[in-house]
Amino acid sequence: MRVTVDLARGVEVVLPRRAPEREAAAAIRELRPWIERRVAELEGARAALAARGDTVPYLGQTLALSTESGRSRVTRRGDVLLVPGGEAQTPALERWYRRAARSEIEGRLQRACALAGSSYSHLTIRGQRTRWASCSRSGAMSFNWRLLLAPEPVLDYVVWHEVCHLEVMDHSPRFWRLLASRNPGYREHQRWLRVNGTTLVL
Repeated sequence: MRVTVDLARGVEVVLPRRAPEREAAAAIRELRPWIERRVAELEGARAALAARGDTVPYLGQTLALSTESGRSRVTRRGDVLLVPGGEAQTPALERWYRRAARSEIEGRLQRACALAGSSYSHLTIRGQRTRWASCSRSGAMSFNWRLLLAPEPVLDYVVWHEVCHLEVMDHSPRFWRLLASRNPGYREHQRWLRVNGTTLVL
């Protein structure tokens, strides 16, 4: 059974093929406190997005958006992003963030691996809906470009989290001890991501 909460679609319950429908109602009753918290979080995220106005976050900074007609590509000048207008704006902004993510994350990943005495095989930048990053057994790293919408220490925490997986693939006590030794404030950044992750959208 899977239960998701979305402000546009409401509460969605996906049941196994042969499960009776009454199980959906039972699940909603049982999960009501979680559902109510999730709705409140999403409404808070919507308010935070509305409060941005013509700005976007970038690793703890605030960048102003300046619309220019005829522009198809985003360019940064200081604390200003020159952006296309209309429907082209959001896709162009995402492409810009994806390019910036490769540069920002690759440098951090290389530094963390050098300090840890480990190495990764390759880096992919993605736009996953449910995952911030991953590390495969072959050392392939994948990071979500939306992490650039978070404060810089949060991105650094996620990088260290994945670098620690190069040594310990699971989330055992050994993994958390290793992460704490390399990123001592990780709990604060982990909590920030859990509370504010829904606001990391354009």
